[in-house]
Amino acid sequence: MRDEIRSCPVFHGRERKLAEWGHRQTPAKETHKRSLAAHALLHLWPCVCLSLSSSSSKHLLLPSISFEDHQSICTPSQQPRGQADTMALDQYTYVFAIGTFFAMLDAYNNGANDVANAWATSVSSRSITYRQAMIFGTIFEMLGAITVGARTAETIKNGIIPNSAFNDNAGVQMLAFTCALAAASTWVMWCTRHSAHVSSTYSLISAVAGVGVATAGADKVQWGWNKGKGLGAIFAGLGMAPAISGCFGAIIFMLIKLVVHVRKNPVPWAVWTSPFFFLIAGTVCTLSIVYKGSPNLGLNKKPSWYIAAVTMGTGGGLAVVAALFFVPFVHAKVVKKDYTLKWWHFIQGPLLFKRPAPPDAEKAKVPNYAVVQDDEEDETLPTHESPKSSESGDEPLKKDTAVEIPREKTLAAAEIGEGPTYKQLQAEGEAKLHAKLMKKRGPLGWAMRTLRDNPMGPGQVYELHNMKIILKRIPAMIVVGALYGLHYDIHAAQTGVAGTPEGDRMKRVYGAAKKYPNEVEHTYSFVQIITACTASFAHGANDIGNSVGPWAVIYSAWSTGDAAAAKAPVPVWQLAVLSATISLGLITYGYNIMKVMGNKITYHSPSRGSSMEMGAAITVLVFSQFSLPVSTSMCITGATVGVGLCNGTLKAVNFQRVGLLVFSWIMTIPIAGTLGGVLMGLFLNAPHF
Repeated sequence: MRDEIRSCPVFHGRERKLAEWGHRQTPAKETHKRSLAAHALLHLWPCVCLSLSSSSSKHLLLPSISFEDHQSICTPSQQPRGQADTMALDQYTYVFAIGTFFAMLDAYNNGANDVANAWATSVSSRSITYRQAMIFGTIFEMLGAITVGARTAETIKNGIIPNSAFNDNAGVQMLAFTCALAAASTWVMWCTRHSAHVSSTYSLISAVAGVGVATAGADKVQWGWNKGKGLGAIFAGLGMAPAISGCFGAIIFMLIKLVVHVRKNPVPWAVWTSPFFFLIAGTVCTLSIVYKGSPNLGLNKKPSWYIAAVTMGTGGGLAVVAALFFVPFVHAKVVKKDYTLKWWHFIQGPLLFKRPAPPDAEKAKVPNYAVVQDDEEDETLPTHESPKSSESGDEPLKKDTAVEIPREKTLAAAEIGEGPTYKQLQAEGEAKLHAKLMKKRGPLGWAMRTLRDNPMGPGQVYELHNMKIILKRIPAMIVVGALYGLHYDIHAAQTGVAGTPEGDRMKRVYGAAKKYPNEVEHTYSFVQIITACTASFAHGANDIGNSVGPWAVIYSAWSTGDAAAAKAPVPVWQLAVLSATISLGLITYGYNIMKVMGNKITYHSPSRGSSMEMGAAITVLVFSQFSLPVSTSMCITGATVGVGLCNGTLKAVNFQRVGLLVFSWIMTIPIAGTLGGVLMGLFLNAPHF
């Protein structure tokens, strides 16, 4: 077909026009002046020439030009250089818009899935609430993304598919990474909806590899190590990251156990050794920023003495500040049990040592950090309302809002098939939660009542009466979607229903874990705030590259008209937008993943959670230094298992849940890769006029 087109005398002299059509890079003035008819004629010109040159053909043929034909006809040497090279691909604005949508959807799913898993440790340990996790997550995800995130983005966009595979075709490059984002975000969204935890990192990497195979063939994809940026290096992290983070987490927890937990008077030891965590957190985070730091901030060319001085100064300085302000505050709060102390009193520093404790300080209650199943305290059907949330001052439920049935009778009936099933028991528990939410004041209570009072009527959705109902329900659905997670009892969902197979299994796991005094755990609840923020910083530094790497390619190709250069910078505004979208995913839908993580794997407490998060954070930041996109989810899961095994028995870990997680990680690779490849193949080889 290509030879027939080139041999046609009518085609002579039009080759330059066809090249411009192939690259979609005509000068701006010509693009705006060209009419729709002329644009269509230019697109059909090869077909017309082929029809005229073929005497045996009686009909106008509309062949499909493959990517190989497109490459050979529209070579870079035939394209006019100069001004056209820097022109935006205005005709592909819709591709940029679609790519932007899927990049933000991928970031949203990343927040709802990966970030939720990262913060599940802190929430499961009861060190911070879900609302506090949202605030800290938003701040430190953005800091990590802007300061370090561009480095892993370079690997995502350049290390898997070389730019030469696109033969300088910016349009195909835009389409390729748009398909990769669409495939990865769709898969992770489906998994998040069904509370199936997967790795957003490996989902996108697999989708990019699949797109590369569909675009230029399997031989063009960097399957090997490729100086630490190929698929071989990336997938090596699939086994390395959980193992390394598990070792780090276990080492840190064993240090806590030997230095603090085995002491006769462990509380002072816990208080005075807490600056150690600030030292590690400050050193690791600072090193990740200044050593090969963000090129956007000019931190990638600093001398060695500068890196050493800033790293040691920041880590040591933070430890000194912790000793001067954090230690006196925690000492007054935990040792003296000064319940009148507010968080802003930490500014008094050493003066807090002289602050007298209240007369009734010994009667002050230390928060209970023990993991208990909801039914151990309430022998009725389960609710998703935690003891903390029950203190909100809302009107208590009336007796008729839930049917109170003795737990033993209900479960016995369920086992012999005469009563409700396990899923029905869970549904009844959620019904009790919804009944309580309807009693609340404020936007969420209004939204829940609106949805209850405006059910969909009979008939089709598009009928007039149903359309009116939908208009009433839409604002309420938006409010519920934004605020529902704030009131969801994650702890009750993690421990399972007592008496059921899952509940009995979790009870055995919790029974195999060593319990430590609440006063010690209360001390580490303050420490876990810094470790959680460090883990969030690490996630922003690593996982933001998932979404922003392909999006940066799409934006660069669209705005310049050239295939994105290997060293094309990642704009800071893209890092900021996607980090904010990640936080939105955590805020609105993170609870759906948190409820199947944390205590669902092993017994959590603040001292354990601090070790898990610090071990995972160190691993993620180390991998980020080598520009290796590693799954934060795998790191925190590996650290969780490592700390759980420190109990000295395999029974302290729920390996059924761990097995499901590993299975979902493995299945993500072929599924996401196939989705990306099929989607790209369909678009690239689809019939067209």
